Amino acid sequence: MACCPKSIIEDVLKKHDKITHVYFVACGGSYAGLYPAKYFLQSEAKDLIIGHYSSNEFCHATPKALGKDSIVITQSFSGTTPETVRAAGIAQEAGAASIVITNKPESPLAQNGDYVLVPEKGSTANSGQAYSLKLAVEILNQTEGYENYDEMQNGFDRIDKIVGNATQFIAPRAEKWAKMYKDEKLIYTMGSGSAYSVAYSFAICLLMEMQWINSSAIHSGEYFHGPFEITDRETPFIVFMSEGRTRPLDQRALDFLKQYAEKLMIVDVKELGINTIDDKVVEFFNPLLLVHAIRVFAQKLSEERKHPLTVRRYMWKLEY
Repeated sequence: MACCPKSIIEDVLKKHDKITHVYFVACGGSYAGLYPAKYFLQSEAKDLIIGHYSSNEFCHATPKALGKDSIVITQSFSGTTPETVRAAGIAQEAGAASIVITNKPESPLAQNGDYVLVPEKGSTANSGQAYSLKLAVEILNQTEGYENYDEMQNGFDRIDKIVGNATQFIAPRAEKWAKMYKDEKLIYTMGSGSAYSVAYSFAICLLMEMQWINSSAIHSGEYFHGPFEITDRETPFIVFMSEGRTRPLDQRALDFLKQYAEKLMIVDVKELGINTIDDKVVEFFNPLLLVHAIRVFAQKLSEERKHPLTVRRYMWKLEY
């Protein structure tokens, strides 16, 4: 059953007496893509209990609270990730509402979904990441009520234009960065709030998976609790500066890095036009913008390294 996030949640609430738990389940880039929705609900919901699981962990260590009072939102671009397919099946077996986000409506994952959302190509507002966030907004608004619902909808209306302008603006900087960093063997990423998901996906997907560059995502709030000891003038960092409540975490880390690190790239959403979105909700849109910015950086880096983003050593080639 494919439809829009609002009507999906309306239908779920007709068929389920109440919803007490919401689980976001996926792997890799899709796992990161669900993080902003998880962050939103954890931040704004008063009664709902939220979980965010890597798919195989959800399958092997299934939460006992999973049941008819639950919604499970899974995502896989191909719709064939075995762990995620199984996770959606477990959700159905438990009587939970299974909502699937996938590019392939006839995929195995879609077969295990009570509801299927297919992202629109070329649209940030209707991307997989945005669909999961829209689902989260609808879940909150239709169960507890959400005072900033209209501001969120206005943000979704604005995000495509913001992204289009931002990717053009940042391309020259990304090209310069790529030339400087193309021979690096390790690059750390850093972010906070909902944008931590972008630091994470840039590290594990775009750098480690697609460029075979060692990396690790550091939460800005955790930087001073261990990681800052590796800071020196030879170690590269890329810092994603959020707008919203967690920006002071990023700023504190950045202030230190500016003193003791030289290989430093800053990607600040304020420079990329995010502030046309209402201050009350802008923090939830940070990753929708930044995920497109990092793709520009990754593409430029792959061109300088002559290592296409599609090249793999093991993935899809071996049994694992």
